[in-house]
Amino acid sequence: MPMAGYGQQAAPMGMPLAMPPGVPAGGGGTGGKGWLWGLGGAVLASAVWAGVLLATGGFGGGEEAKADLAGYKYTDNLCDPTDTEAFESAGYEEKDDTSSSASNPTHSSSQSEALDSMTCNIDFQPDSASSSDYSSVWLYTTASLHKKTDPGPEFEATYRAYEDQKTSTYRYEVKAVGGLGDEAYVVTQTNRSSTRTGAYVILAVRDGWTTYQSTWSEYVSSSSSATAKTNAEATEMLKKSAEVTLEKMKG
Repeated sequence: MPMAGYGQQAAPMGMPLAMPPGVPAGGGGTGGKGWLWGLGGAVLASAVWAGVLLATGGFGGGEEAKADLAGYKYTDNLCDPTDTEAFESAGYEEKDDTSSSASNPTHSSSQSEALDSMTCNIDFQPDSASSSDYSSVWLYTTASLHKKTDPGPEFEATYRAYEDQKTSTYRYEVKAVGGLGDEAYVVTQTNRSSTRTGAYVILAVRDGWTTYQSTWSEYVSSSSSATAKTNAEATEMLKKSAEVTLEKMKG
């Protein structure tokens, strides 16, 4: 997370909005030739103005706006530049995938003429968690290079829309943050329950026509020996990771 009326076209420059003075409204002695002459002049003026519009790109025929990717480059494995030091320093480690059929981390990517998309998902676990503890901690990161359409006009609205998503259990808060790209926002999910068993935070960054989003999702059981991070702590981890990750993405 939009004038003549929409769909109407104002009269081209040079085309009379009304009948020229002195042109008869009816046949009279001229047999309507004056009216036809006025109409022919208007059509000619319209044709000339249309030619000017085409020559200058007024009908959208001009050069396409060049994508401003702000120096970011496509990679087929977004996990490579994704920085995890902030999470490791905070007491998390990547889950060992040797005991599972699923690999960790996982990534995907795609390229097209209009959009390059990249994702990375990393499962973590708290260092302090015991083998009997139940915890779910993951970092999901996406990056997109918009090569045909400027994402700027709709970027803030995309995330502000979270504020309208309220349930009996959760509500969301959106705040702008500085120091990252052209604009950045943090979305935090708040559990209306007083029990703190998790954190859910989204950090979204737009730099030129490149967009980046990292999501921290954590849940620990109430009986776990580990303690979930607060939304504020998770936000700081995401910001530190994003600063390094975005620099690496510029290669």
